[in-house]
Amino acid sequence: MAERPGSIDETLALLKSAGYVADRPLATVLFLALKLGRPLFLEGEAGVGKTEIAKVLSAGLGRRLIRLQCYEGLDVASAVYEWNYAGQMIAIRLAEAGGSVDRDTLESDLFSERYLVKRPLLQALEPDATGAPILLIDELDRTDEAFEAFLLEMLSDFQVTIPELGTVRAEYPPIVIITSNRTREVHDALKRRCLYHWIDYPDAERELAILRSRVPDAPGRLSQEIVGFVQAIRKEDLFKAPGVAETLDWASALVELDTVALDPALVSDTLGVLLKYQDDIQKMQGSRAKEMLDRLQGSLTVVE
Repeated sequence: MAERPGSIDETLALLKSAGYVADRPLATVLFLALKLGRPLFLEGEAGVGKTEIAKVLSAGLGRRLIRLQCYEGLDVASAVYEWNYAGQMIAIRLAEAGGSVDRDTLESDLFSERYLVKRPLLQALEPDATGAPILLIDELDRTDEAFEAFLLEMLSDFQVTIPELGTVRAEYPPIVIITSNRTREVHDALKRRCLYHWIDYPDAERELAILRSRVPDAPGRLSQEIVGFVQAIRKEDLFKAPGVAETLDWASALVELDTVALDPALVSDTLGVLLKYQDDIQKMQGSRAKEMLDRLQGSLTVVE
């Protein structure tokens, strides 16, 4: 288990050591979240690296990563705990078969930790030999307001209440990372309990550094062309602009194809790796891709 970073520069170094190229504003808010023990709420378009922050912290600090993937209809039974009803029924049948059933004793046994199924939020409150875990609440905007309201108790006091057992409190609060793709607004009451940061698409220099870190086998010219093309395509009127994740996927795909430099035919053939909607692909195929590529290659200065 590693110590938490003691400065913004150490936070930048921690992220970089795990291959995450961050800017200083992100490193600053992350350092403050760790120092103050506050949840960090990250918003931004899909694929810009929000979820990766939690993974990097887990690896860099040597902490267990507990992930709650949010979705529409997420409830307490899936997020916090539920009872092992099948096991409880078997216990009841065995007690009845034994002939003597002490109802108070049986009820106490049935609603003990033996039959408690712990879900991510409850797991995050348990002590861990490696230290407080990293709790990732991913894509919170996919849930409804009722689940947000339930989270308030945990984010305020790092505790949950189980009616049959009482209140469970964390001895050492988890490091909480919450992400949202902003498909809807998250309530202010929850945001007030967190530090906030918007992760935008990186500029060309930082995206090139990310690509070189994550896809080191890509030739220098190809890496620059990929970043230049992606930066240009994000300015187009698309249903969904490609994120950094798509940039890295495209670079990896092109390396597998032994590509040294982009050409219009290859770009058109591989747009399905970069773009995820057919209307966007059709808009960028053919002459439009060639026009953008010609303009890019004409202004490119290769730096190895």
